[in-house]
Formats: sequence, C-alpha cells, structure tokens
Amino acid sequence: MKKLLLASMLAFGLTSAQAKDIVDTAVAAGNFNTLAAALQAAGLVDTLKGKGPFTVFAPTDAAFAKIPKADLDALLADKAKLTSVLTYHVVSGKVMAKDVKAGKVKTVQGSQMTVATKGGVMVDNAKVTATDIVADNGVIHVIDTVIMPR
Repeated sequence: MKKLLLASMLAFGLTSAQAKDIVDTAVAAGNFNTLAAALQAAGLVDTLKGKGPFTVFAPTDAAFAKIPKADLDALLADKAKLTSVLTYHVVSGKVMAKDVKAGKVKTVQGSQMTVATKGGVMVDNAKVTATDIVADNGVIHVIDTVIMPR
C-alpha cells in the first residue's frame, strides 16, 4: 500500500509539503484535463475548491476517452446532466482507502453508488487505480471509467 501511495504521490507531483484543494491537485496532475473542463462547464469548480471535506472518485482523461465523442460532447453541453454525473463522483467527507467498505454509498448527487472491495476496489463499474491523493479539502481516488448515476 505504501508503494501505491508513493507512486500516486509521484504521479500527481505531490512531493512538496504545500497542500492544494481538490481542483488544483487534479489540474496539477496533468491527466484530468477533461474532468477540469467538465467541472468548469458545470460550474462546480468553486464548490470543489470549498471547505469540504470531499472524497472524489476522479476519472482520468483516458476514462473520459472511453465515452464516444458525440456522447461526451452532448454531456458537456447539457449542464444539468453534466452536474448530475460529476456530483455522482463525489462523496461527502474524507474517506481514505483504509476506511473503504463494500456496500452502497450516498453521493453528493443524491443517489447511491456501489462499492466492491473483492479483488481491488470498484465503484460501480470503475476500478480504483490510485488512492489517497490528499488535498487540503479532501481526498482523490483515481478511477478508470466515468460512472453514471442510475
């Protein structure tokens, strides 16, 4: 686990002692450009720069690339749907990897995601690929797929 955390920190360039909020941490990583653009389009940047704490299951650019371009463009153009999808990736509170338990978890969007812990952590159909990227207002866990509310 320490190796995974260290690898995550190095991948995010988080070797300095200065903490950043969730948005700044994601932007600095360089592989969340689509997420950052989506947060901007949905008007959620200020929210995720707020006090929190938040736990964000953050899809990478590669995760967004799995969505057909026409579908992604339509999602980015529909602010209400985009806000629903993005807030589905956020849980209130700061949930570190060691505290994750299998079951249903209520998202900021209002519905519940399913967390599985057998053979690695999954949230709905997305695999958690890096954990415990700490920001000053919460924590980021990286996922390989954009998850959609039901």
